[in-house]
Amino acid sequence: MTTAAVFGTGSWGTAYASVLADGGTTVRMWGRRQAVVDQINAGCNTDYLPNLSLPSSVSATADPAEAADGADIIVLAVPSQTLRANLGEWGAVLGDTAAVVSLMKGVELGTTKRMSEVIAEAGGVAHERIVVVSGPNLAPEIAKKQPAASVVACIDESVAEMVAAASNPPYFRPYTNTDVVGTEISGAVKNVIALAVGMAEGLGMGDNSKASIITRGLAETTRLGMALGADVMTFAGLAGVGDLIATCMSPLSRNHTFGVNLGKGMSLEEVVAVSKQTAEGVKSCQSILQLAHKHDVRVPIIEQVAAVVHDGRRAEDVVGALMMRALKNETD
Repeated sequence: MTTAAVFGTGSWGTAYASVLADGGTTVRMWGRRQAVVDQINAGCNTDYLPNLSLPSSVSATADPAEAADGADIIVLAVPSQTLRANLGEWGAVLGDTAAVVSLMKGVELGTTKRMSEVIAEAGGVAHERIVVVSGPNLAPEIAKKQPAASVVACIDESVAEMVAAASNPPYFRPYTNTDVVGTEISGAVKNVIALAVGMAEGLGMGDNSKASIITRGLAETTRLGMALGADVMTFAGLAGVGDLIATCMSPLSRNHTFGVNLGKGMSLEEVVAVSKQTAEGVKSCQSILQLAHKHDVRVPIIEQVAAVVHDGRRAEDVVGALMMRALKNETD
Protein backbone atom coordinates (compact mmCIF):
# COMPACT_ATOMS: atom_id res chain seq x y z
CA MET A 1 0.00 0.00 0.00
CA THR A 2 1.22 3.51 -0.85
CA THR A 3 2.07 5.80 2.08
CA ALA A 4 2.11 9.58 1.84
CA ALA A 5 3.19 12.41 4.13
CA VAL A 6 1.51 15.81 3.80
CA PHE A 7 3.45 18.75 5.24
CA GLY A 8 0.95 21.50 5.95
CA THR A 9 -2.52 21.41 7.47
CA GLY A 10 -4.24 24.25 5.62
CA SER A 11 -7.27 23.93 3.36
CA TRP A 12 -5.65 22.48 0.25
CA GLY A 13 -3.20 20.28 2.13
CA THR A 14 -6.06 18.79 4.12
CA ALA A 15 -8.29 18.35 1.08
CA TYR A 16 -5.50 16.67 -0.87
CA ALA A 17 -4.75 14.39 2.08
CA SER A 18 -8.38 13.30 1.86
CA VAL A 19 -8.01 12.74 -1.91
CA LEU A 20 -5.03 10.48 -1.31
CA ALA A 21 -6.75 8.59 1.51
CA ASP A 22 -9.93 8.11 -0.53
CA GLY A 23 -7.69 6.73 -3.29
CA GLY A 24 -6.36 4.04 -0.96
CA THR A 25 -3.22 5.75 0.38
CA THR A 26 -2.28 5.86 4.05
CA VAL A 27 -1.59 9.50 4.96
CA ARG A 28 0.35 11.10 7.79
CA MET A 29 0.10 14.88 8.03
CA TRP A 30 2.62 17.20 9.66
CA GLY A 31 1.41 20.32 11.42
CA ARG A 32 3.27 22.94 13.40
CA ARG A 33 0.39 23.59 15.81
CA GLN A 34 -0.42 20.76 18.19
CA ALA A 35 -4.05 21.88 18.44
CA VAL A 36 -4.56 21.29 14.71
CA VAL A 37 -2.68 17.97 14.90
CA ASP A 38 -5.06 16.87 17.66
CA GLN A 39 -8.08 17.89 15.57
CA ILE A 40 -6.88 15.86 12.60
CA ASN A 41 -6.25 12.82 14.78
CA ALA A 42 -9.85 13.22 15.94
CA GLY A 43 -11.00 13.07 12.31
CA CYS A 44 -11.46 16.73 11.36
CA ASN A 45 -9.72 20.04 10.71
CA THR A 46 -12.19 22.55 12.06
CA ASP A 47 -9.87 25.53 11.54
CA TYR A 48 -9.83 25.12 7.75
CA LEU A 49 -12.39 22.55 6.52
CA PRO A 50 -14.89 22.13 9.34
CA ASN A 51 -17.37 20.13 7.26
CA LEU A 52 -14.87 17.49 6.09
CA SER A 53 -14.79 14.19 7.96
CA LEU A 54 -11.31 12.84 7.38
CA PRO A 55 -10.88 9.14 6.51
CA SER A 56 -9.53 6.94 9.27
CA SER A 57 -6.37 6.40 7.22
CA VAL A 58 -5.36 10.04 7.82
CA SER A 59 -3.37 10.83 10.96
CA ALA A 60 -1.18 13.74 12.05
CA THR A 61 1.97 14.50 14.00
CA ALA A 62 4.05 17.53 14.96
CA ASP A 63 7.25 15.54 14.31
CA PRO A 64 8.52 15.98 10.72
CA ALA A 65 10.62 12.81 10.82
CA GLU A 66 7.67 10.75 12.00
CA ALA A 67 5.48 12.15 9.24
CA ALA A 68 8.00 11.35 6.49
CA ASP A 69 9.14 7.96 7.78
CA GLY A 70 8.69 5.35 5.05
CA ALA A 71 6.60 7.64 2.82
CA ASP A 72 6.48 6.91 -0.91
CA ILE A 73 5.06 10.38 -1.58
CA ILE A 74 5.84 13.55 0.38
CA VAL A 75 3.45 16.44 -0.26
CA LEU A 76 4.45 20.03 0.52
CA ALA A 77 1.48 22.30 1.21
CA VAL A 78 2.95 25.22 3.17
CA PRO A 79 2.61 28.89 2.12
CA SER A 80 4.95 29.47 -0.83
CA GLN A 81 6.93 32.27 0.80
CA THR A 82 7.70 30.09 3.84
CA LEU A 83 8.86 27.07 1.84
CA ARG A 84 12.60 27.78 2.01
CA ALA A 85 12.50 28.43 5.77
CA ASN A 86 10.50 25.25 6.34
CA LEU A 87 12.92 23.18 4.27
CA GLY A 88 15.73 24.67 6.31
CA GLU A 89 14.10 23.19 9.40
CA TRP A 90 13.05 19.74 8.18
CA GLY A 91 14.21 19.34 4.57
CA ALA A 92 16.53 16.49 5.56
CA VAL A 93 13.53 14.21 6.18
CA LEU A 94 12.61 14.28 2.48
CA GLY A 95 15.06 11.44 1.88
CA ASP A 96 16.42 10.22 -1.44
CA THR A 97 13.65 8.16 -3.01
CA ALA A 98 10.16 9.56 -2.30
CA ALA A 99 8.30 11.62 -4.89
CA VAL A 100 8.08 15.17 -3.55
CA VAL A 101 4.81 16.86 -4.52
CA SER A 102 4.32 20.62 -4.53
CA LEU A 103 0.81 21.98 -3.99
CA MET A 104 2.15 25.54 -3.72
CA LYS A 105 1.41 28.26 -6.26
CA GLY A 106 3.83 31.14 -6.09
CA VAL A 107 7.19 32.60 -7.07
CA GLU A 108 9.71 33.18 -4.31
CA LEU A 109 10.35 36.77 -3.30
CA GLY A 110 13.90 37.91 -3.87
CA THR A 111 15.06 34.93 -5.95
CA THR A 112 12.08 34.78 -8.41
CA LYS A 113 12.40 30.98 -8.26
CA ARG A 114 9.49 28.66 -8.87
CA MET A 115 8.54 26.33 -6.05
CA SER A 116 10.11 23.27 -7.69
CA GLU A 117 13.36 25.20 -7.97
CA VAL A 118 13.23 26.06 -4.26
CA ILE A 119 12.56 22.41 -3.40
CA ALA A 120 15.54 21.31 -5.49
CA GLU A 121 17.83 23.97 -4.07
CA ALA A 122 16.83 24.13 -0.40
CA GLY A 123 15.65 20.53 -0.03
CA GLY A 124 18.35 18.86 -2.10
CA VAL A 125 15.72 17.00 -4.16
CA ALA A 126 16.48 15.87 -7.72
CA HIS A 127 14.19 17.48 -10.30
CA GLU A 128 13.19 14.01 -11.51
CA ARG A 129 11.50 13.42 -8.13
CA ILE A 130 9.62 16.75 -7.95
CA VAL A 131 5.95 16.68 -8.92
CA VAL A 132 3.57 19.64 -9.25
CA VAL A 133 -0.17 19.17 -8.73
CA SER A 134 -2.23 22.07 -10.05
CA GLY A 135 -5.64 22.74 -11.55
CA PRO A 136 -9.12 24.07 -10.76
CA ASN A 137 -9.06 22.61 -7.27
CA LEU A 138 -10.91 24.85 -4.82
CA ALA A 139 -10.43 23.06 -1.52
CA PRO A 140 -13.99 23.41 -0.14
CA GLU A 141 -15.44 21.78 -3.26
CA ILE A 142 -12.86 18.96 -3.14
CA ALA A 143 -13.78 18.45 0.51
CA LYS A 144 -17.39 17.95 -0.59
CA LYS A 145 -16.14 15.33 -3.09
CA GLN A 146 -17.50 17.28 -6.05
CA PRO A 147 -15.97 16.05 -9.34
CA ALA A 148 -12.76 17.82 -10.30
CA ALA A 149 -9.68 17.23 -12.44
CA SER A 150 -6.08 18.30 -12.06
CA VAL A 151 -2.64 18.13 -13.64
CA VAL A 152 0.14 16.03 -12.12
CA ALA A 153 3.37 17.28 -13.71
CA CYS A 154 6.90 15.89 -13.49
CA ILE A 155 9.77 15.77 -15.95
CA ASP A 156 9.86 12.01 -15.27
CA GLU A 157 6.47 10.84 -16.50
CA SER A 158 6.71 7.56 -14.58
CA VAL A 159 6.88 9.51 -11.30
CA ALA A 160 3.90 11.62 -12.37
CA GLU A 161 1.98 8.44 -13.18
CA MET A 162 2.74 6.99 -9.74
CA VAL A 163 1.46 10.11 -7.98
CA ALA A 164 -1.58 10.27 -10.27
CA ALA A 165 -2.44 6.65 -9.46
CA ALA A 166 -2.39 7.51 -5.76
CA SER A 167 -4.56 10.61 -6.34
CA ASN A 168 -7.47 8.98 -8.12
CA PRO A 169 -10.57 8.49 -5.99
CA PRO A 170 -13.88 8.47 -7.90
CA TYR A 171 -14.35 12.25 -7.63
CA PHE A 172 -10.81 13.40 -8.57
CA ARG A 173 -9.31 12.79 -12.02
CA PRO A 174 -5.58 13.47 -12.47
CA TYR A 175 -3.94 14.01 -15.87
CA THR A 176 -0.16 13.67 -16.21
CA ASN A 177 2.09 16.21 -17.89
CA THR A 178 5.85 16.70 -18.20
CA ASP A 179 5.67 20.52 -18.40
CA VAL A 180 6.57 21.52 -14.84
CA VAL A 181 7.44 25.09 -15.85
CA GLY A 182 4.11 25.81 -17.53
CA THR A 183 2.14 24.16 -14.75
CA GLU A 184 3.87 26.23 -12.07
CA ILE A 185 3.72 29.54 -13.93
CA SER A 186 0.00 29.02 -14.57
CA GLY A 187 -0.64 28.32 -10.90
CA ALA A 188 1.31 31.33 -9.69
CA VAL A 189 0.09 33.97 -12.16
CA LYS A 190 -3.60 33.04 -11.97
CA ASN A 191 -3.63 34.24 -8.36
CA VAL A 192 -2.58 37.72 -9.46
CA ILE A 193 -5.11 37.81 -12.29
CA ALA A 194 -7.79 36.75 -9.78
CA LEU A 195 -6.94 39.79 -7.69
CA ALA A 196 -7.53 41.98 -10.76
CA VAL A 197 -10.85 40.28 -11.55
CA GLY A 198 -11.91 40.65 -7.93
CA MET A 199 -11.07 44.35 -8.00
CA ALA A 200 -13.19 44.78 -11.13
CA GLU A 201 -16.11 43.07 -9.39
CA GLY A 202 -15.63 45.18 -6.28
CA LEU A 203 -15.80 48.28 -8.48
CA GLY A 204 -19.18 47.11 -9.79
CA MET A 205 -18.04 45.95 -13.22
CA GLY A 206 -19.80 43.14 -15.06
CA ASP A 207 -18.94 39.97 -16.92
CA ASN A 208 -17.58 41.71 -20.03
CA SER A 209 -14.94 43.42 -17.93
CA LYS A 210 -14.07 40.27 -15.98
CA ALA A 211 -13.89 38.08 -19.09
CA SER A 212 -11.59 40.62 -20.71
CA ILE A 213 -9.23 40.58 -17.73
CA ILE A 214 -9.22 36.78 -17.61
CA THR A 215 -8.45 36.49 -21.32
CA ARG A 216 -5.70 39.09 -21.34
CA GLY A 217 -4.39 37.60 -18.09
CA LEU A 218 -4.09 34.27 -19.86
CA ALA A 219 -2.09 36.03 -22.58
CA GLU A 220 0.32 37.40 -19.97
CA THR A 221 0.64 33.99 -18.35
CA THR A 222 1.35 32.35 -21.69
CA ARG A 223 3.95 34.94 -22.69
CA LEU A 224 5.82 34.52 -19.42
CA GLY A 225 5.64 30.75 -19.52
CA MET A 226 6.86 30.59 -23.11
CA ALA A 227 9.81 32.84 -22.24
CA LEU A 228 10.76 30.29 -19.57
CA GLY A 229 10.49 27.32 -21.94
CA ALA A 230 6.98 26.06 -21.19
CA ASP A 231 4.74 24.15 -23.59
CA VAL A 232 2.06 26.47 -25.00
CA MET A 233 -0.56 23.69 -24.75
CA THR A 234 -0.30 23.69 -20.96
CA PHE A 235 -1.96 27.11 -20.83
CA ALA A 236 -5.01 25.79 -22.71
CA GLY A 237 -5.45 22.96 -20.23
CA LEU A 238 -6.49 22.34 -16.63
CA ALA A 239 -3.44 23.95 -15.05
CA GLY A 240 -3.79 26.98 -17.32
CA VAL A 241 -7.21 28.26 -18.34
CA GLY A 242 -9.03 25.76 -16.08
CA ASP A 243 -7.41 26.97 -12.88
CA LEU A 244 -7.56 30.57 -14.07
CA ILE A 245 -11.35 30.48 -14.52
CA ALA A 246 -11.99 28.82 -11.16
CA THR A 247 -9.74 31.19 -9.22
CA CYS A 248 -10.93 34.34 -10.96
CA MET A 249 -14.67 33.66 -10.78
CA SER A 250 -15.38 31.73 -7.60
CA PRO A 251 -16.30 33.38 -4.28
CA LEU A 252 -14.41 30.45 -2.70
CA SER A 253 -11.18 31.85 -4.15
CA ARG A 254 -9.17 33.73 -1.52
CA ASN A 255 -7.46 35.86 -4.17
CA HIS A 256 -10.76 36.77 -5.85
CA THR A 257 -12.32 37.75 -2.53
CA PHE A 258 -9.24 39.74 -1.54
CA GLY A 259 -9.48 41.65 -4.82
CA VAL A 260 -13.19 42.32 -4.35
CA ASN A 261 -12.45 44.00 -1.01
CA LEU A 262 -9.70 46.10 -2.58
CA GLY A 263 -12.12 47.13 -5.32
CA LYS A 264 -14.65 48.21 -2.70
CA GLY A 265 -12.12 50.69 -1.37
CA MET A 266 -10.62 48.82 1.55
CA SER A 267 -6.92 49.33 2.17
CA LEU A 268 -4.50 46.44 2.00
CA GLU A 269 -4.20 46.47 5.77
CA GLU A 270 -7.98 46.41 6.20
CA VAL A 271 -8.36 43.45 3.84
CA VAL A 272 -5.56 41.56 5.59
CA ALA A 273 -7.30 42.18 8.91
CA VAL A 274 -10.55 40.57 7.76
CA SER A 275 -8.89 37.71 5.81
CA LYS A 276 -8.17 34.55 7.75
CA GLN A 277 -6.15 32.72 5.07
CA THR A 278 -3.29 33.51 2.72
CA ALA A 279 -3.99 35.17 -0.62
CA GLU A 280 -0.91 34.00 -2.50
CA GLY A 281 -1.28 36.58 -5.25
CA VAL A 282 -0.72 39.40 -2.76
CA LYS A 283 2.63 37.99 -1.73
CA SER A 284 3.76 36.75 -5.15
CA CYS A 285 2.72 39.57 -7.49
CA GLN A 286 5.93 41.51 -6.95
CA SER A 287 8.19 38.48 -7.50
CA ILE A 288 6.23 37.46 -10.62
CA LEU A 289 6.59 41.01 -11.94
CA GLN A 290 10.34 40.86 -11.29
CA LEU A 291 10.53 37.53 -13.11
CA ALA A 292 8.68 38.99 -16.10
CA HIS A 293 10.95 42.04 -16.23
CA LYS A 294 14.01 39.77 -16.05
CA HIS A 295 12.83 38.06 -19.23
CA ASP A 296 11.50 41.23 -20.95
CA VAL A 297 7.90 39.99 -20.90
CA ARG A 298 5.03 42.50 -21.04
CA VAL A 299 2.61 41.95 -18.14
CA PRO A 300 0.47 45.12 -17.78
CA ILE A 301 -2.23 43.53 -15.61
CA ILE A 302 0.33 42.13 -13.19
CA GLU A 303 2.05 45.53 -13.11
CA GLN A 304 -1.17 47.28 -12.14
CA VAL A 305 -2.06 44.72 -9.46
CA ALA A 306 1.41 45.11 -7.94
CA ALA A 307 0.93 48.89 -7.97
CA VAL A 308 -2.30 48.56 -5.96
CA VAL A 309 -0.91 45.98 -3.52
CA HIS A 310 2.56 47.43 -2.97
CA ASP A 311 2.47 51.08 -4.07
CA GLY A 312 -0.87 52.17 -2.66
CA ARG A 313 -2.48 52.86 -6.02
CA ARG A 314 -6.29 52.94 -6.04
CA ALA A 315 -8.08 50.07 -7.74
CA GLU A 316 -10.22 52.43 -9.83
CA ASP A 317 -7.09 54.03 -11.32
CA VAL A 318 -5.91 50.65 -12.62
CA VAL A 319 -8.78 50.41 -15.10
CA GLY A 320 -7.91 53.69 -16.77
CA ALA A 321 -4.24 52.76 -16.97
CA LEU A 322 -5.05 49.50 -18.74
CA MET A 323 -7.68 50.92 -21.10
CA MET A 324 -5.50 53.82 -22.26
CA ARG A 325 -2.59 51.64 -23.39
CA ALA A 326 -1.54 51.90 -27.04
CA LEU A 327 -3.57 49.82 -29.50
CA LYS A 328 -1.99 46.58 -30.69
CA ASN A 329 -2.67 43.28 -32.44
CA GLU A 330 -4.32 40.80 -30.07
CA THR A 331 -1.99 37.89 -30.88
CA ASP A 332 1.24 39.90 -31.02
